[in-house]
Amino acid sequence: MSTVTQDVISTKFARHFDALDADQDGQVDWAEYQKFAERYLDAYRIERNDRRARALLATSQMQWMELLRHAEADSDRLTKEQFVAASRSAAYDTSRLNVAEGGAHAIFDLIDVDGDNAISRDEFARLLRDVWRSEAPDAMESFERLDTDGDGEISRQEFIRAFREYHFSSDPQAPGSFFYGQI
Repeated sequence: MSTVTQDVISTKFARHFDALDADQDGQVDWAEYQKFAERYLDAYRIERNDRRARALLATSQMQWMELLRHAEADSDRLTKEQFVAASRSAAYDTSRLNVAEGGAHAIFDLIDVDGDNAISRDEFARLLRDVWRSEAPDAMESFERLDTDGDGEISRQEFIRAFREYHFSSDPQAPGSFFYGQI
């Protein structure tokens, strides 16, 4: 694997870590991971007992346990370096959980507020603004990148493919590499 490959993928996971590290202490624990998942519920006004909320929270907990397992950490907190390395390992190890798809389906079901099996520009803007708290001027450019067929919405298939690319693609121009704005 080339250095460039590691840098692009690591940059994506490092960006995810930064979004999770709410207290900015350089470590992430389950409480922060869970709080981030709950931002989806708050942003889309989903009750905690809704099946979509339960699916996201269960998937998030399983993902967190996989990160701890792959980090081989001595505690229940991960540094950025541990998080990035564990995220890379967990993405490739599907023996217990397919991180690249399980979470993607649960997230898609929340974002698709109107249930039309597609994410509109407004639904995606809410993701960037209220969940990822992204104010980057190019953030909405990611919508056009993810809408690979150009029909003005992101289908479930386009979303899942982009989520896979986010986890696996070393190409900084791949649609999934723009998931949360330009790398």
